[in-house]
Amino acid sequence: MTTTASAEAAVHKNPSGAVQPGPRRRPGRIRRIGLPYLLLLPALLLELLVHLVPMVIGIVMSFKELTQFYIRDWGAAPWSGLDNYKVSVDFDAPVGEALLHSFLVTVAFTLLSVALCWLIGTAAAVYLQDTFRGRGLLRALFLIPYALPVYAAVITWVFMFQHDNGLVNHVLHDQLHLTDKPSFWLIGDNSFYALLTVSVWKGWPFAFLIVMAGLQNIPGELYEAAALDGAGMWQQIRRITLPSLRPVNQVLLLVLFLWTFNDFNTPFVLFGRSAPEAADLISVHIYQASFVTWNFGTGSAMSVLLLLFLLVVTGVYLLLTSRGRKPADA
Repeated sequence: MTTTASAEAAVHKNPSGAVQPGPRRRPGRIRRIGLPYLLLLPALLLELLVHLVPMVIGIVMSFKELTQFYIRDWGAAPWSGLDNYKVSVDFDAPVGEALLHSFLVTVAFTLLSVALCWLIGTAAAVYLQDTFRGRGLLRALFLIPYALPVYAAVITWVFMFQHDNGLVNHVLHDQLHLTDKPSFWLIGDNSFYALLTVSVWKGWPFAFLIVMAGLQNIPGELYEAAALDGAGMWQQIRRITLPSLRPVNQVLLLVLFLWTFNDFNTPFVLFGRSAPEAADLISVHIYQASFVTWNFGTGSAMSVLLLLFLLVVTGVYLLLTSRGRKPADA
């Protein structure tokens, strides 16, 4: 009787006779929270193996007196404490003086290369915003230096910079008569300009690609309204294009700076294991300190100092740019 009364009461509350669904079972904690981390686990493991583990080993090596005598068993090398760092930053000694010179050369090279890459890339992206015949072909041609493998591109420049039969001297000296005699581009002071030329040629298409993508987000109505108000091309670029591209440029300049400052392939392929003094970038300098002099402890200390410098520069840059965005967002 009790069961029949309960059933009748349930039917009375639900006249349609449909069975009310029970409460849904909440997914488990692992499924709700752990699934995203589980999906990221393979990438995290690869990142750990490729970057973090060598980084930790390099930091440990920087505190050891690791020379060619301990290559077979580097763990047996004696601890040197901060001696490798003291040698690296002692700018009155030959090692520290050479490192400081390489650092200053790298700073000058990076600033010039990043500025020229951004300027050429932005100019090309703005120019190709207008529709005209052959625009697609020009876009493809502009991206060729970025798409080429680094070794194939730089080795081509090595042949072009040859003293006797290189294309650069043939154009500058034989055809345009801009120099009194053929120049040596891969040695001496001219090596800096040769390295800068190759870096800009190889890097500006990336800036062009990023800026061109950023320009797609600027509404065309802004330019039409500015043109109706009498604004010229330079005023439109100054008042509309550059302010609208500020978030894109902030990321682009940081990426270009880090890539250029750490660039090893370009100077190594261009000059070999021993770069000229005028083009002694810090990446090649650390390589020479480690694999040419066989002093891996000092080379590791230089690498750690370089890492700390880049972390400080990145942190300060992000802090300044984030402060610059707050008033605009407010």
